[in-house]
Amino acid sequence: MHITDSDSDLLRIAAEQGRISALAADCQRDLIKCEQEYPGLFPRAFDARLYSSVTLANAFGAPWATADELRMANRATLWIFAIDWVIDYVASSREEIDATAERCMDIVGGAPPADDDMLGRFLADIRDELAEVPAFPRLRERWGGQVELYLRGVTREWEWKTAHSRSGAPLPSFEEYLANADNFGSTFVNLSHWIATGDRWTHDNLDELWVISEEIQRILRLLNDLATYQRDVEWGDLNALMLGVDRDHVTRRIADLVENCRRLIAPVRERNPLQAEYLERQIGWSTGFYGMTDFWGPL
Repeated sequence: MHITDSDSDLLRIAAEQGRISALAADCQRDLIKCEQEYPGLFPRAFDARLYSSVTLANAFGAPWATADELRMANRATLWIFAIDWVIDYVASSREEIDATAERCMDIVGGAPPADDDMLGRFLADIRDELAEVPAFPRLRERWGGQVELYLRGVTREWEWKTAHSRSGAPLPSFEEYLANADNFGSTFVNLSHWIATGDRWTHDNLDELWVISEEIQRILRLLNDLATYQRDVEWGDLNALMLGVDRDHVTRRIADLVENCRRLIAPVRERNPLQAEYLERQIGWSTGFYGMTDFWGPL
């Protein structure tokens, strides 16, 4: 059989995709261990598809990494899913949510978790693993601040949807909702990954990378909402399409955000092409993934 240049390109692309899939499979074994390490934390909705999707997202985002190098990103992502579940579907009052947030921030500050606090133990283990990085002392405030931004974001969304369901209070505007995108959690994952694996340039330029990550987080928030509208209706969650905008409006806003990301990434590409590619690949992979499905398994 004659192999053309085009055939060679296809073989090369397929081989690379196979290698990345194998990387994700290796990473998935570590996430499965979390079920034993933190018993009771992961309900039925944390199924095999969720674990595989998390590891595929991070493997395709950084295909040059090893499974060990992606361990932090994968575990940080899984922790975000765990606390999102606790706040959205386990907590029944603002007092419970505030208590959860307070425990998490105490752990960020160095406090030990209670023996029966699986969510806190998971966060403490992430904290302690990051503390092994020599640069962590000077980056800890940035990391802890992102945990706080995330907790504020999920609490704010809980308030919006609870007030609406209980008393008919108005939902936020689309712009207010988008401004609360820290509740998506991807910047927490990025910061954790950058601290764990980044070089000196990455650690010294986290402020600039953070700005781009926040913009990408808004893109991912909206891509997720386009994919999950029907499920959010059924589960009682909030979604951008419930806020007086249609799919065309959301799609146009995504395009504007992507264009701004390209502008922000351009100077990073000149100084650190690897981190520029990491950020761009998040947008590309998520566009394809959310075009067909989302992470969660069935209730």
